[in-house]
Amino acid sequence: MSKEDFWSDKNKAESTIDELNSLKQITDTIKKVKNQIDDDILLIDSIESDNEMLKIIEDEIDDITKTVSNLEVNLLLSGPYDKNDCILEIHSGAGGTEACDWANMLYRMYLRWCERKKYKVEVLDYQEGEEVGIKSVYLLVKGKNSYGYLKNEKGIHRLVRLSPFDSNNKRHTSFASVDVIPEFDNTLDIEINERDLKIDVYRSSGAGGQHVNTTDSAVRITHLPTKIVVTCQNQRSQIQNREKAMEMLKNKLKLLEIERQNNELSALRGEQKNIEFGSQIRSYVMHPYSMVKDHRTGYETSNVDKVLDGEIDEFIEANLKGIRL
Repeated sequence: MSKEDFWSDKNKAESTIDELNSLKQITDTIKKVKNQIDDDILLIDSIESDNEMLKIIEDEIDDITKTVSNLEVNLLLSGPYDKNDCILEIHSGAGGTEACDWANMLYRMYLRWCERKKYKVEVLDYQEGEEVGIKSVYLLVKGKNSYGYLKNEKGIHRLVRLSPFDSNNKRHTSFASVDVIPEFDNTLDIEINERDLKIDVYRSSGAGGQHVNTTDSAVRITHLPTKIVVTCQNQRSQIQNREKAMEMLKNKLKLLEIERQNNELSALRGEQKNIEFGSQIRSYVMHPYSMVKDHRTGYETSNVDKVLDGEIDEFIEANLKGIRL
């Protein structure tokens, strides 16, 4: 930040400042917790049977435990794309009208969670159900670590309840899938090392005329690391043909980079499962009892309404920490 040209690239400068503020927040919290612990140890050593003071220390220990847990989660968000914005997809599955309503309930749940995190949400695509709810929705979620958190929601979500759409008030099971992908930086800066190029100049072929200059001006460029070959012969000079060929090469290398990202994206998506019974990551049971259970970690709660109102941090944190209950 002390460099003279720091603000020459505004976006990069702002990104650096954001990173600095984030790191300072972590280190300041660590220092604060350490001081609290040191002070409490001194107090414990100095008091004998002061129950009131002991109660104060016990309350502080609870606060310290929560703070350390939050720090741990922050440190676990260290994947290559965890800090990125993300695209959250919700698709209704087996269950017809019930499933469309369930997808809509999940949509509301994630919107409420994003509100609590102060994340910005942009609806990219919204497909309504035939009668109620939604068939699918695509959301762009903007905020620090949004992918790092929401990647833990990827999978099949199962709802069990008494159907509000069934005149017989029977119990129904519905499914919806959630997919989360990081938003990649689309500005691919392609740097080409001249030593990686083999450039040949040759006489243009063809019938000539205004589109082909039949002199030794055609250019063929081979990119040795990738074996990509481009040629250009329709410009009026060798220099122009070379410039156009380099432009074509950059476009091809950009395409190669996008394909690499797509392969990486496929790996990030993981195993694709059918949106049906037996493949769920989490069950939300509203009848005959109340329970939300994550099948990956075993974490559960009986407060279904609270979860559907967006309070899903405990599930996310358990999965990040790899807790198996």
